[in-house]
Parts: sequence; C-alpha cells; structure tokens
Amino acid sequence: MTKKEFVDKYAAKIGDITKKDAERFLGAFLETVEESLVAGEPVAFVGWGKWEVIKREAREVRNPQTGDKMKVAAKKVVKFRVGKNLSEKIACVTKGKCKKK
Repeated sequence: MTKKEFVDKYAAKIGDITKKDAERFLGAFLETVEESLVAGEPVAFVGWGKWEVIKREAREVRNPQTGDKMKVAAKKVVKFRVGKNLSEKIACVTKGKCKKK
C-alpha cells in the first residue's frame, strides 16, 4: 500500500475529514514517531507494536555471489516488534486461527 492509498483509506474510514487533512495527520504522526526514535525513545502502542532503535555490532559477513568475507560496520537501526493483538489478527487471516467471540 502506498502513502496515497493509505491516506485515501484513512480519510474514508474516518469519514468527516478531507484527504488533505488525513495526509496532514499522517505526517504529524510520522514526524512525532521519527522525533522520538531520533531522541532514543521507544514508541509503543500496547497490543499493536513497538518501534525502538537498537545498535547492531560490527560483524563479518560473506558475499553470497563471490564467497568473499566482508566487514559490516556497527550501526543503529529501527526495530519493530509486533504486539499480541496485531499478531493474533495476522495469524487469524494467514493461518485461519481466528478466535471466536
């Protein structure tokens, strides 16, 4: 799903906002998440998921085409951990493990 498709769907789901407002809200949300992660603060939505910045240590890897060893420098990356509720919904759709209500 592209950003445009997401904004269209988001505006339609809310119903009483324009696509322009939906895009503004999405931009503000993403900017807030970005600022928090840059500041080293994790962003968590209980039951849905958590973004956090982790440090990957330097390591040696092998180029699969040539077999040559290469060094990869240490770096910080964003990691997302899916929450229980979202995980259950995905399992329901992909594996047919829906809980009956």
